[in-house]
Amino acid sequence: MMKLQRGAALLTAMLIVTLVASLASAMVWRQYRAVQIETADRARAQSAWILQGALDWARLILREDMRANPNEAIDHLGEIWAVPLAEARLSTFLAADKDNTADGPEAFLSGSIQDAQAQYNLRNLLSGPEVPELELRTLARLCESAGVPADTASRLAGQLRAAFAKTPELATAPLPPRNIDQLLWLGLSPEVVERLRPLVTLLPQPTPVNLNTAPREVIAALFDGMDLASAQRLVAQRQSAPLHNLAELKPLLPSSVSVSAERAAFSSSFFIVDGRLRLEERVLEERSLVQRVRNEVLVISRQRINLLQPAARSP
Repeated sequence: MMKLQRGAALLTAMLIVTLVASLASAMVWRQYRAVQIETADRARAQSAWILQGALDWARLILREDMRANPNEAIDHLGEIWAVPLAEARLSTFLAADKDNTADGPEAFLSGSIQDAQAQYNLRNLLSGPEVPELELRTLARLCESAGVPADTASRLAGQLRAAFAKTPELATAPLPPRNIDQLLWLGLSPEVVERLRPLVTLLPQPTPVNLNTAPREVIAALFDGMDLASAQRLVAQRQSAPLHNLAELKPLLPSSVSVSAERAAFSSSFFIVDGRLRLEERVLEERSLVQRVRNEVLVISRQRINLLQPAARSP
């Protein structure tokens, strides 16, 4: 009888120890998860504030560029805004104690400002009751330059007009895209979208192409009678001296080419700000579309193009 009581007491003690160990493990796990969540939230908040500061800095550069040239409203690739920011360490500014940054988070920021009007704006296809023939020919030439199927231009123009129609057929009309990535909604394949990405953009309103920043493929496609060699000569000429007006442009084009201020410009209102933050083992990328209106720079949209993820470790 005594042995049975001792065995029962021992079994009870083991059960109690197992229960206590299980509860302790659960408490430790919950505490660990709470710490992990708090760390992730803190990193996300830090990342958001840093990228917001980078965006504000880019807006300041664009605003000061306009103020510095009030009588010469041109934008070209030789200006300060066109110089990308190489990856710079920000640990000194993020550390709680500036005199002791050894324990501060490892943060690196890089970014760039790009002229959104250096590409052909697909919004130009929506002006007028029908697709303008000149705009459709321009898009067709761009599609040919990009090496996409021949019917891409007509299909894309038709789908865009259906998506942005004031009274669309709800059963068949696609959702209106807001950026190039969303052209997939119009039935384009990912490969076609990637091929068109360097050549086209989608802005909130029709815009001319800035000939001081556009690549030669866009310039060659913009005008009837323009060829790639003439576009290359224009690109080479603007590297030494940016263009200011149509009078300076016409001698650089074939005599048969007709140029209008509605389709060609030498300054820009829309810019794309790319920011990339590497904070410890996380990487966050963000793309913002801004519009410069007089001396103000307004944020039109912000898009996270790469979620927080572990950074690649060097071997």
